Amino acid sequence: MTGLVTERNRAAQELFAPLGPTYDRYARLLSFGQDPRWRSFLVSRLEVGPEDTVLDVACGTGAVSLEIVRRYGAHVIGVDQSAEMLEVARRRVGDAIELREARAEALPFDDAAFDALTFTYLLRYVDDPTATMRELARVVRPGGRVAMLEFAVPQNPLARISWEAYVRVGLPLGGRAISPGWRTVGDFLGSSIREFWARWPLERVLGCWEAAGIEDVRHRYLSLGGGIVVWGRRAG
Repeated sequence: MTGLVTERNRAAQELFAPLGPTYDRYARLLSFGQDPRWRSFLVSRLEVGPEDTVLDVACGTGAVSLEIVRRYGAHVIGVDQSAEMLEVARRRVGDAIELREARAEALPFDDAAFDALTFTYLLRYVDDPTATMRELARVVRPGGRVAMLEFAVPQNPLARISWEAYVRVGLPLGGRAISPGWRTVGDFLGSSIREFWARWPLERVLGCWEAAGIEDVRHRYLSLGGGIVVWGRRAG
């Protein structure tokens, strides 16, 4: 994988840089409490124990990493490209989790180094989701679980109407009430989600997982389709 930082990478770094200290609080608030539930379900898709090592990619402030440690007692390494988010994570997790600054497109780990891998809200921020999936799968041992959490666009027509009203009006207004950084998120998030799924419909996303060597790929929509968790197993 290339080590070059792309414009999309830089845009994501700028977006998240001011959010770290308030990220968990307002991610919960602006998702009406759903974000923590989604992360918990993501972690439940793993099959690991205290002897295993899990890589949490795009770990942000460490919420998923901590949930993995608490639920399974596994050793967790969290990576994120945002130094600011990692600084918040370090204050939060202490010595419980090893944290490293790295990009998902160019992970600094050997092949098959991990027993499982999670990633959260990642694929919208990379230039090539297929190549990124190959890089993520590369570092997981055969048989290890890979699981992701992402925002989704509801498929039910009534839920879609409510979702559109929220991301077009409610979310931007909420962001403006919090801070300039969250204002940017409020203005950006709805179109980012909508455009990603227009370019990468579910069948294409699942296909790039399978092309990366991940088998038994499954998915579940959450909260009337506002979120989605996808999981599978690295082929042997």
